[in-house]
Amino acid sequence: MKHLFSLFALFTFGFTQAQTVNSPSGKIALTFTLTSTGQPTYAVNYKEKTVVTTSDLGIKLKDKPSLDANFEIQSSKNSTFNEPWKPVLGEQATILNHYNELVVSLVQKGTNIKLNLVFRAFDEGVALRYDFPKQKELNYFIISDELTEFNLNENNKVFWLPGDFDSNEYEYNETQFSEIDNSKINMNNGIGVKSIPGKYTIQTPLMMKSPSGLYLNIFEAAVINYPVMHLKADVTNYKLKSELVPNAIGDKAYLQTPCVSPWRTIMISDDARDIVGSKMILNLNEPSKIEDTSWIKPMKYVGIWWEMHVGNSTWDYAGSQNATNFGTELKKSVGHGATTENTKRYIDFAAKHGFDGVLVEGWNEGWEDWSGNWKEEVFDFVTPYPDFDIAGISAYAKSKNVKMIMHHETSGSVANYERRLDRAFENMVKYNYPAVKTGYVGKIIPRGEMHDGQTMVNHFAHVVKRAADYKLMVNSHESSHPTGLGRTYPNYVAAEAARGNEFNAWSIGNPPMHETILPFTRQLGGPMDYTPGIFEIKMSHYDKNKTEQVHTTLAKQLALYVTMYSPIQMAADLPENYEKYSDAFQFIKDVALDWDETKYLQAEPGDYLTVARKTKGKQSWFLGAITDENARKTQIKLDFLTKGKKYKATIYEDAKGADWKNNPKAYKIRSIEVTNASKIQLNLAPGGGTAISFEPIQ
Repeated sequence: MKHLFSLFALFTFGFTQAQTVNSPSGKIALTFTLTSTGQPTYAVNYKEKTVVTTSDLGIKLKDKPSLDANFEIQSSKNSTFNEPWKPVLGEQATILNHYNELVVSLVQKGTNIKLNLVFRAFDEGVALRYDFPKQKELNYFIISDELTEFNLNENNKVFWLPGDFDSNEYEYNETQFSEIDNSKINMNNGIGVKSIPGKYTIQTPLMMKSPSGLYLNIFEAAVINYPVMHLKADVTNYKLKSELVPNAIGDKAYLQTPCVSPWRTIMISDDARDIVGSKMILNLNEPSKIEDTSWIKPMKYVGIWWEMHVGNSTWDYAGSQNATNFGTELKKSVGHGATTENTKRYIDFAAKHGFDGVLVEGWNEGWEDWSGNWKEEVFDFVTPYPDFDIAGISAYAKSKNVKMIMHHETSGSVANYERRLDRAFENMVKYNYPAVKTGYVGKIIPRGEMHDGQTMVNHFAHVVKRAADYKLMVNSHESSHPTGLGRTYPNYVAAEAARGNEFNAWSIGNPPMHETILPFTRQLGGPMDYTPGIFEIKMSHYDKNKTEQVHTTLAKQLALYVTMYSPIQMAADLPENYEKYSDAFQFIKDVALDWDETKYLQAEPGDYLTVARKTKGKQSWFLGAITDENARKTQIKLDFLTKGKKYKATIYEDAKGADWKNNPKAYKIRSIEVTNASKIQLNLAPGGGTAISFEPIQ
């Protein structure tokens, strides 16, 4: 169905009564009200129950009157939109974008400044944004604060991260709203740069569950030319207020009309599956700006990466693993990982097992002295170490039908990267690298800027847009959280922007519940490069004195390929470890990356998730089920399979006695014949999982 615009319009000056927009199903209602003082407010109901109580809206400007009072309604307009669209890569072949919209046009008495408030109601939630039209009363302006509130009425359970302006790589805290407190967090967590402004500032996406069983999620969409929104919690009154990340001199955003703010989103449902399966964030972004998307393809890859994290090799040529060796002679050590010989070994492994690509980190000069000193000139992104024959490796990979994935670590020196960006991308095109993994470890240069500020949001978008000009795909690490930009620029295939699997190698790690929360939070904004597939769970395998380990069973590592959606997935462990467990490795080789259909079968944030996905253009299905630290037994109906077809189900599951901590590598594999009338019993160990492939029987 195409657009259905403008069902009616009201043109009244000084009109102050409440106006409501309902979701298509009628379950959700957002009501806008202008108070007697001209303060814009809103409230949200779900099934006639108040979920968000009356909450203020407004923008505070620098050196201008605040846009939070003395408004009158100039006009209002309701409309409906209902249209399907097809993502280039995704969890489903077609996404329906269906919402009702209310636009309220305001004018401020005294200043005559015009401001439009745009509200959209979807079946899974609501969204609102500030729209600043072109006007002589407001041209260039600076935002000093955003006054958007999200006032709740219950002491919800919350899954929260501290509102760190430089990092989202924390483990989640599961507490009551009233117990939010950053001062109680263990900061010995492996995060290098921390910028937390106060005890009660937390991040979005914020997942919550009310005492009555209602699921809520507060997030944002289409963050473009604007800082990331964090939230300041009033833990006594269950209120949240937007807190924008400042720039180096304390301002929040520099704008010029006409312009819009990002969408502020609230997802609501009494079924957790509606939240985790929502495409609302994508729907709030603009359609693809790339006309020819034929070069944007999923990639399953291996790489020279985990071996550095476990201490088998180093990023730097000198083999020091120090990263702060300025002035030392560039002298080769046997410890360097990114050698021509080692890279060819990975290429051979990728070719043998049908992988698309090979990532190599530590290939370029600069790793001896790159971290912690706010150093501007570190990498040039084109000069390889003497033991990395970039031309020879490129030719060798091409002969094996394997693509190379470039790595650009910026060490936070964004200014340096932007100066060299075109040369770096030209180098990629020259040597046939279709994708780049970017990194932003460290404090940002320009100095004083932070990862989540307007400057960096613009930088991350600039890299993606410029990469599209070169027909290159981008997988960003240490970036601000994605908010659906992958719809507009589908070459933005993945991001990290959360605590990834590598933290398990050298820190306190990620607790077993971690992967059950990420799909409800970080992944709502776009695919995550979590780097699953670790088979040697305990780091004592590499050094008997090490106590660190991955906090899952081996079977759960397989299930993550289904539960953690990404069109670019790494088999992160070492080739020799996969050869040791070749039967389990078969699932990683088989599992698809791009999907026609996704069914979220069971979901509870922090506890468990079960997902089934149908391979794009094929009849095969894959299922992933994961749990937290608690064992779980459940039965799954296979009614998502095609009726009338028989399937061979290959089940990779935790063996009896498996346990993430004490017996993580205990798994078993069995095959059975099933139809869409069948049921399968799942037995998940503590920290465990199950992965299943369903192949039609001819």
